Parts: sequence; structure tokens; C-alpha cells
Amino acid sequence: MQNELSPEQKQVLDMCHKVIREIKKVIIGKDDIIIKVLLSILAGGHVLIEDIPGVGKTTLALALSKALSLDYKRVQFTPDVLPTDITGFMVLNRDTNKFEYKKGAAMTNLFLADEINRTSSKTQSALLEVMEEGRVTVDGTTYDLPDPYIVIATQNPIGSIGTQMLPESQMDRFIVRLTMGYPSLENEIEMLKSKHRQVSVDEVNPVASASMVSRAVAVTDDIYVSDPVFEYVASLANATRKHPFIKLGLSPRGTIALMKMTKATALLNGRDFVLPDDTLYAFKEVCGHRIILNPKAKINGQDVNHVLTEVIKSVPVPKVRV
Repeated sequence: MQNELSPEQKQVLDMCHKVIREIKKVIIGKDDIIIKVLLSILAGGHVLIEDIPGVGKTTLALALSKALSLDYKRVQFTPDVLPTDITGFMVLNRDTNKFEYKKGAAMTNLFLADEINRTSSKTQSALLEVMEEGRVTVDGTTYDLPDPYIVIATQNPIGSIGTQMLPESQMDRFIVRLTMGYPSLENEIEMLKSKHRQVSVDEVNPVASASMVSRAVAVTDDIYVSDPVFEYVASLANATRKHPFIKLGLSPRGTIALMKMTKATALLNGRDFVLPDDTLYAFKEVCGHRIILNPKAKINGQDVNHVLTEVIKSVPVPKVRV
């Protein structure tokens, strides 16, 4: 194999490096999270972030929208948010005596669904249906979503009273589930100093465009995958279905998501072909929310992270000729 990127691939790689550099101005010490969110976008997927409030989820989404020059909307999900707030609705124009479509919050390039677990299951389903179909249907009329279309949804795992956590079948719509976590002591000190210098999202410069992002998704999808890597990805998925501690293994949709993330990782690593290591980089983030452990796992004190580590160890890594 040759590792000579095409001009388009080089352009996408350059764009990614610039975006990462811009976001790091306001998100300190979370390079891995920034990279995996960007990989999700290259893979054409949506992102679920499960974490406590105040760790930078909203700042990350806003900085991303600015760096990529994307139209951005945010909805703080509460029990009174209705499906029509997301999809839009028809309203009568008294001047023309005709009904007109009023856009909902979902009609944007990057939509931040903040604390999606605090709204009703009906409203959650409305958003997830939009994510799946890429269009909105209101009163029998279909409206296409802007291209690109990216959803970053957050869930707060603490304080679950009165909340409606996403069921496993709906979480499968997100290509990855991430956790930002607390910053390290050194990074928190650096963050405090940055705040003292009043570094804000306003300092994030646009370094791409919506059309560039759409093209980047297509370029990523064309990354070359050899037969040994195809077999490796399928074998990992199959291993999750046979593991003694897993009740529900990776779905075919999850296998496709893993392949898409594998291609995106290869491109961000400066290659026009994939290696097995590309599959493993975001394996747990792609699979963690898609598998369900059985009671035996809980009895033995096993969590998702440990079980997925065992899955990785159980599948031989193929040798790919470079």
C-alpha cells in the first residue's frame, strides 16, 4: 500500500488540524475528546456526551460550530419541550390565508440537545427520528435538513429523578458516547489562568465551511479498507455477541459505525488506508452504549469497559501489509 494522500484528503486533514487548534483555545486538556468528536463528524455521525454539568459540553459544541462555520442552535431540554419545538409546525398566514411552515430548532447544521434525558420520551423520539431520516415531515410535507447535519446530545447521569434516560435502542443512533470528565489539576490551573485572560469562544476563528464539512464526510468514506481489516471489524462485533458477560452484543448498525470511525481515524492519522489500530482507537466509545451486560457480569463485578477490553484481547489482530 502507498500512503500518498490525494489533494482532497490533504485538504481535509489540514482542515481537521486547524479545527482542533482553534477548539483547544477554549477546551483545555481534553484533546482526546475533541479528536473523537471531530472523527464522529468525519464519519457522518452524531455524538452523545454523558457527563455532569459544568465540564465544557456546551462550550465544545459552540466552539465546534464557530470553527466549522456552521449554523448552531441549542435547546435546553425540559419536561415542557414539545416535539413541535424540535420539528417545527404549520401556522396560518392571515395575509395569504395559507399555512406556512415555521422551522423548529432541529433545522440547523449543529444542534445541541442539552440534557436530553430531562424531556419526555415523545420529544426524544421526535429528535431521534429526525436524526435517522435526515428530514422533517410536518402535516404530510417533508423538509430536508441542512447539510451537514450534526447532533450533539448530552445526558446528566446524576440526579435522575423525573428524567427519562434514552433507551438502548435509541442510543444506538449516536455513533459514539463520550465522557469529558474532570480536568487534571494541571489543566484546571491552566484553565483558571485562561479565564483570567478572558479567553472565550469569541476567539475561535472559522477555519472551514459547511460545504467543506460535507465534502470531508464523502472523502472519509472513500478511505481504502483491506479485507483483513473488514474481517477484523466483523470479528470484534461477533465477539461481543458471544461474550459470556454480554446479553446484547453489537448490532449491524454498530458494526457500520465502527467501520466509519475506523476510516476517519486513518485519515486523521495521515493515511489513505486503515490499520487495525484505527479500529481500536474509538472502539469502546462506539460500542459502550450499544451492548448490554447480563446479570452474571454484575455479580462478577465487571463493567462495560472491562468487558470490552476482554473482547479486544479475544480477537487476533491481523497483519496488514503497508
